Amino acid sequence: MDAVSATPDPVDLLVFGPHPDDIEIGMAGTVAKHTVLGHRVGLCDLTAGEMGGNGTVDERLAEAEAARAVLGAQWRVNLRLPDRALGTSETHARAVASLVRCARPRTVALPYWSDRHPDHVRASELVADAVFSAGLRRYDADGEALKPAWVCYYFINDHAAPSFVVDVSDHYEIKRRALACHVSQFAPRGSDVVSTRLTSSRFNQLIESRDAQFGAQVGVAFAEGFVVRQPIQRPDLMPA
Repeated sequence: MDAVSATPDPVDLLVFGPHPDDIEIGMAGTVAKHTVLGHRVGLCDLTAGEMGGNGTVDERLAEAEAARAVLGAQWRVNLRLPDRALGTSETHARAVASLVRCARPRTVALPYWSDRHPDHVRASELVADAVFSAGLRRYDADGEALKPAWVCYYFINDHAAPSFVVDVSDHYEIKRRALACHVSQFAPRGSDVVSTRLTSSRFNQLIESRDAQFGAQVGVAFAEGFVVRQPIQRPDLMPA
């Protein structure tokens, strides 16, 4: 879906990404795992990545939808907020808060607040602020106030010590297929192609080495890391 033209169906997990392909880079395996388990997942790209060196807006929207189908998410919307200008208008937070209220997620996932890409940092700040506002009944946004039960941060480029990791070994091939949908970013063709960090043959290696490292730390092949700001409750000190 291009922007939010209709009220999206409620979901269990709502994932936000700054640009089409960021969700796939950071947590496609976790998205796939949740859909396979029967959870309803919604995806939201904040921008269409129109300032990127490769790919048109139409191409990027089509690639994002193809990746959604691979991942099994219920829907994917693009808010069409301005690329390289996230958070420069109060209407941006209102759009995010309205989507949260309409989608009614139990969990929201958003980019980690420290990243080499300024848009990823701004996206983290924007979404975190909007999710908080969505829970305030007097905040001026569409829908009835909602406070998600959990907010989790995922890594795109940089990473730190995670609060926890999710084993995505059984779903990693789905992550690879979802990433491959973004041809204009990872394998663009044509005479006007611009060389970027994503077009390097090493970029997929960078993603997989990070996920393999997280996996190795817990004794599995691949895992994706997440950070939460609040303490994680355990029933006791015994291993699960």
